[in-house]
Amino acid sequence: MDLGLKEEVTLWIADDPDPITAAALQVLLDAGDEKQLRAYFNGFLQFGTAGLRGPNGPGPSCMNRAVVGRTAAGIAQYMKKRGFNRVVIGRDARHGSHEYAIESAEIFSGAGCEVFLMPRALPTPVLAYATKALNADIGIMVTASHNPPADNGYKVYVGPTADGISYACSQIISPTDGFIADEIKSIKQLSSQARGSKWSVVAEEIIDEYTDRTASLGPKPGSLKIVYTAMHGVGTQTLAQVFEKAGFAPLILVKEQSEPDPDFPTVAFPNPEEPGAIDLAISTAQSHNADLVIANDPDADRCAAAIKNRNGQWRMLRGDELGVIFGEWIARTAPTGTFGNSIVSSSILRKISAHYGIDFKEVLTGFKWLAKIENLAFGYEEAIGYAVDSETVNDKDGISAALLLAQIATTLAEQGKDLNDLLDEVWARHGFHGTEQISIRVTDLGAITSLLARLRTTPPREIAGRSVESIDDLAAPSNGLPPTDGLRMWLSGGIRIIIRPSGTEAKLKCYIEVISADREKAEAELSSLRQPLRDLLGA
Repeated sequence: MDLGLKEEVTLWIADDPDPITAAALQVLLDAGDEKQLRAYFNGFLQFGTAGLRGPNGPGPSCMNRAVVGRTAAGIAQYMKKRGFNRVVIGRDARHGSHEYAIESAEIFSGAGCEVFLMPRALPTPVLAYATKALNADIGIMVTASHNPPADNGYKVYVGPTADGISYACSQIISPTDGFIADEIKSIKQLSSQARGSKWSVVAEEIIDEYTDRTASLGPKPGSLKIVYTAMHGVGTQTLAQVFEKAGFAPLILVKEQSEPDPDFPTVAFPNPEEPGAIDLAISTAQSHNADLVIANDPDADRCAAAIKNRNGQWRMLRGDELGVIFGEWIARTAPTGTFGNSIVSSSILRKISAHYGIDFKEVLTGFKWLAKIENLAFGYEEAIGYAVDSETVNDKDGISAALLLAQIATTLAEQGKDLNDLLDEVWARHGFHGTEQISIRVTDLGAITSLLARLRTTPPREIAGRSVESIDDLAAPSNGLPPTDGLRMWLSGGIRIIIRPSGTEAKLKCYIEVISADREKAEAELSSLRQPLRDLLGA
């Protein structure tokens, strides 16, 4: 075995606070398993604008107590240099989440910070609210959101202004992520960091404040039969409390998925967008003759929905369709502030905003950017993330989105309408905006880099018989947005294609938008583009 690797592993084992991961590495070291050790020692898990995210496992390339402890120590140093001292830590119910929260609390306490720990596994939006309610300088959420079961992660919020950015209790962006990453790199030995045991458990009153404020989004409750799935995550208790406080009828729970389970046994991937993930919810809706299906992802910061078509068949709403529903409704009922969406989302919200005379801004992908829009009245990204009450939570919030959707459906029902009717009204005014996402999982992130490089050097001249009229390299933007890795193509007929790597998973994503006064024509266009685009992307 390479002596440099052996020394690196030996030093890491000696510094690892977790005897389980330390022992796992020792077994591999004794066996001389260089291949597996190199996988675990392939650089320190990268810290970026999504914080940390990766598989649980030993060594610096995985999520474990040693990596989390060094990350907390780096954040503590970042805080001290800016005069920050208050930190609140939340967690979901994934494997390792409780241990990582405690590890963080010990390190922050040892650094002299005033530490608040959420009392149990709770949705990410509750942590985001607590960051604001407690006047915390930093909020930490231990979660991997909708990633596969093996993963965990570490999401960071900043409360006040920092590094020239008015955060207002939102997720970090550049250059803050870089400053924190530099501090993490400076932590050479975790065992040399002081540890403390002094922290406060966040009072239930803070959680009650969140549910009270969110419940106010449903002022006119009804008796629609609504099926809900938490996708084996932490949403059930909080969402049910919000619906009860608002006076809505009890939710019909998908029992197999209502309690937290870090193994996510009924789904291949715990993401409502994934094929088959919401099948149990639709089956439950059919058996109860329900009116609406609502789903959260495991940390409940995203919201998905399924409705009945005109023919009575259930279907998932696309993320952009929910964006239309929320945007149109909020524009009609509270036309103030600014609307915004990410560049990969449909162009329809810009048109809704213009129709109602509402300011609109387009930002890069990710709620960390949407949350920086001043006076945000409604923001969304097509990946089922929605901010319908940014004064309470300056981030995407699947709980508040779920209640507002229930209120919209209830009000429409009282008028003899449904969500299909609301969508049709928007399509009649602006034309049908058909959108679709092609998502390709990869095992080698280098394959995505190579593909994008190839598309930049030898771009396609046509796709599915439609000429490529122009290409925007998002890494060298001309519209004032910060650079990001990706390409935006315009095909004849006004078809928009965006190709980019996922910011949170090992995926390549392709976003399609087709606009037409004829819905069937647009759907046919989308269908004709699927396979040629998959071929282009090497799927």
